[in-house]
Amino acid sequence: MKINILTQFPEMFSPVITESILGRAAEKGLLSFNVVNIRDFTLDKHRKTDDTPFGGGAGMVMTPQPAFDALKSVGAEALRCIYMSPRGRVLDQSLAEDLAKEQELCILCGHYEGVDQRILDAFRMEEVSIGDYILTGGELAAMVLVDVVSRMIPGVLGNELSPLDESIYSGLLEYDQYTKPREYEGMEVPEVLYNGNHKLIHLWQFENSLRLTKERRPELLQSFLSEDRKFTKDEKKILDKVLSES
Repeated sequence: MKINILTQFPEMFSPVITESILGRAAEKGLLSFNVVNIRDFTLDKHRKTDDTPFGGGAGMVMTPQPAFDALKSVGAEALRCIYMSPRGRVLDQSLAEDLAKEQELCILCGHYEGVDQRILDAFRMEEVSIGDYILTGGELAAMVLVDVVSRMIPGVLGNELSPLDESIYSGLLEYDQYTKPREYEGMEVPEVLYNGNHKLIHLWQFENSLRLTKERRPELLQSFLSEDRKFTKDEKKILDKVLSES
């Protein structure tokens, strides 16, 4: 997948797309990032890319000219284009999986009060939010989107099953994790996790996930239960026990 990122602050993205998992995926050719500085396309001698809004109001708005030219430079007319915006659809697993099917994406990062609406209209941009709060700019939100979508690309995580086992992907919150040593400052790892019985380990993880989801994200548990899932006899016993607890 190729991801074009249009921003006024390209230097913000370097640590995200060149390090760790995303950096290694790029080196393998699984991902390709094209970070475009919108300021490079402005015709203003002071490299301005925004101006005061018509109708009054605080803040500045990105002007059409540099954004249009930057978008055209990456062929955005033929791409699925995303604008990071608090008024957009909230990013979730379903949207991430849908975006991951694209061969190439274009992401526009606004700043301050946003962008001229004509930019969004001309390039048929989908507005996407990462939550009900306001950020100074769209760069941080774009980084979240890039990370979430990139993890869904086959091979990026190395283990094809890993994204499906984690929190949210399976429908439940992820179970508690432990590593060596078995005991640390009086706190011990549950014995079931190192006794070698994989069936019991699975059932412990299932019960732990159910309890965490019931306590912290009950709406996720309801969604999980509403789907047509098949449980083993042992899983059904655990499910009934957890659901019966007050």
